[in-house]
Amino acid sequence: MRIDGGGTFHYRRPMSAIEVTGYPVDRADEVLTADALDLVERLHRAFEPERLALLEARAKRQGAIDGGELPGFLPETVDIRSSEWQVSPFPADLADRRVEITGPVERKMMINALNSGAKVFMADFEDALSPTWQNVIEGQVNLVDAWDRTLALDTAEKSYRLGEELATLLVRPRGWHLTERHVEVDGLPVSASLFDYGIYVANCAWRAVERGSGPYFYLPKLESHLEARLWNDVFLAAQDALGLPAGTVKATVLIETVLAAFEMDEILWELREHSAGLNAGRWDFIFSVIKKFRNLDGFVLPDRAQVTMTVPFMRAYTELLVKTCHRRGAHAIGGMAAFVPNRRDPEVTEQAIAKVRDDKRREAGDGCDGTWVAHPDLVPVAREVFDAVLGDRPNQLERQRPDVVADPAALVNFDVPGGTVTAEGLRTNVDVAIRYLASWLRGTGAAAIFNLMEDAATAEISRSQVWQWARSGVVTQQGAPITAERVMDVISEVTEVLRLELGDDGYERGRFPEAEELFTQVALADEFPEFLTLPAYDMID
Repeated sequence: MRIDGGGTFHYRRPMSAIEVTGYPVDRADEVLTADALDLVERLHRAFEPERLALLEARAKRQGAIDGGELPGFLPETVDIRSSEWQVSPFPADLADRRVEITGPVERKMMINALNSGAKVFMADFEDALSPTWQNVIEGQVNLVDAWDRTLALDTAEKSYRLGEELATLLVRPRGWHLTERHVEVDGLPVSASLFDYGIYVANCAWRAVERGSGPYFYLPKLESHLEARLWNDVFLAAQDALGLPAGTVKATVLIETVLAAFEMDEILWELREHSAGLNAGRWDFIFSVIKKFRNLDGFVLPDRAQVTMTVPFMRAYTELLVKTCHRRGAHAIGGMAAFVPNRRDPEVTEQAIAKVRDDKRREAGDGCDGTWVAHPDLVPVAREVFDAVLGDRPNQLERQRPDVVADPAALVNFDVPGGTVTAEGLRTNVDVAIRYLASWLRGTGAAAIFNLMEDAATAEISRSQVWQWARSGVVTQQGAPITAERVMDVISEVTEVLRLELGDDGYERGRFPEAEELFTQVALADEFPEFLTLPAYDMID
């Protein structure tokens, strides 16, 4: 590896065409080793054609839905759904997952999460991370340090060190739709999924095994069991390349697209040697519903805050997830509590924690084996609820849920009783999305906004709702139609308030003008942008 006069990394080896063109980042050479990059190149050459074919299949499926074809359970896989089988047993450190905490692969957040008392920490390269080259590389360095137990941070105010009892570490790579433009093979960018996975597993798989754990993952945004099959093939190839025993890699799949909800059995089947269960990724699931059915006549979801886990389609999918997982001997993990405690406003915090407790009681009562939180202060709340149900048991796989019926109509029943679209809901969507996008462009992918931890998934809900409302002739509860012109007026109102809050200099330095431009692009484009992170990626380094 060398650095040219312009400060760009270049890595080449004989008979290879992999090249790293990112700018210098401290300790990058410790993770961008020859062996790690060789593995990324090997995975790219083996699996890039299938990745591209699966993305094309997504586009074709969208075309069929736009033409009126509703999804259903696959007739060609009925034998998988009807036969009796189970996934491979999970390792000891994944037996109890009653509370899981998530956050980006940022040093301070990782230390706090690993020390939080949660059973599992999901270190995130995806929705909670703005994937600047520096963030991505520092995240890989932080993961190595976590396994070496040297992860530490000293600031002017405080020192952060790892404790004795740490959460089990899982890593979420970026989704199949994303690339890492700073790493190329044959002049083309590699899959961000394969880069994140390959660098981590090359550096940390054996480190994890030697500590009695393993390379464990969360897999995001899958839309079919064929996408799970691709991941399984990647796992097999990496295990073979690294000399890892069969089944060392374990993965939990986030069921966060509406299409994946129809293929949960099949996804577990494809990953059965490597499966660690399924998770109800609630925010991306709502986004997926809006995105997939955005052109369906008469389909409109109400304000984001009204689309709770108790509305019919969300209940149907989460209960079916529990039933499916437990039948197959796999964990069913509940959704995210995104509330961020506000120590300056105890009353707001008390009310929100009461809602979080009710949400977790519902999940534990449904049979979930664990749940997600976004803030360490919520770990005790969630643990208390699941302790009351589980006691000394590590999970409740014995809850088979025979009362749940796999009803395809229920999964696409998007009626929200009493749901309304309001002027306040429109303004909140615009306000939250612009604030979040500015944070993302500044390099922070998990941002506390109005006492909620916002990430790319929640921002996607906001902008996709605005896109659909403006295209569908929706009239608010107050009687005003939502048009592109009205959205532009709200954008102007929101940005004027932001200028008053921050001052002109703070507004400009905070990248709010670019965030406003980006939001306008992804919320009002003639053709719906598949992911806001695709155009946003071109705006970061």
